[in-house]
Amino acid sequence: MRYPEFFDQVPSIAMQDPLAAFLAAAEEGVVEYRYLDAVKLAGHSCPTVAGAWLMTRRALERLYGGERPARGGIRVELRDDAAAGVAGVIANVVALVTGAAGENGFKGIGGRFDRRHLLAFNAPIAGEIRFTRVDTGASVEAAYRAERVPPDPEMRRLLPRLQTGEATATERQRFGTLWQDRVRRILIEHGDDPLLVTLSER
Repeated sequence: MRYPEFFDQVPSIAMQDPLAAFLAAAEEGVVEYRYLDAVKLAGHSCPTVAGAWLMTRRALERLYGGERPARGGIRVELRDDAAAGVAGVIANVVALVTGAAGENGFKGIGGRFDRRHLLAFNAPIAGEIRFTRVDTGASVEAAYRAERVPPDPEMRRLLPRLQTGEATATERQRFGTLWQDRVRRILIEHGDDPLLVTLSER
């Protein structure tokens, strides 16, 4: 699989997964996720996938500090309905990293490792997502402002041509390049921008 080089420059997220340790799926239960994993899950790379990745990484850093986050030990609540806008895409990326799941999640083994009831929608929160540590109850809300990194103006001209099928091969390639360049700027140049992803403890 060939993909943009900047994918490999995006900071990864390392999780401590007790289920992976229990079943010897990963040495000491350490599972590392890369942005490419989120792209494969979503089937594409876009500002929404990038934002979900950043909100997750930043929120986990705030909740756990220098400690490795516990996969399966984090409750995730989204403000929007599952069918609204891009909420489903965001939830899938967050669930990939945190292990949080709804009713269809892993039921556990002998009363341990239950991943159900950790993912919910329509939460009465100010931010887009609330992350809560199950062990301590500490929580943080994250919000993402993609408009902080606007698209290249040329994309406005190219998009209608792609949508109508009138674009040339050169224009299609140009659009894709500009699209991924915006994602690169979000993840690499603005990945730690406190105004792009805002965090508030509740």
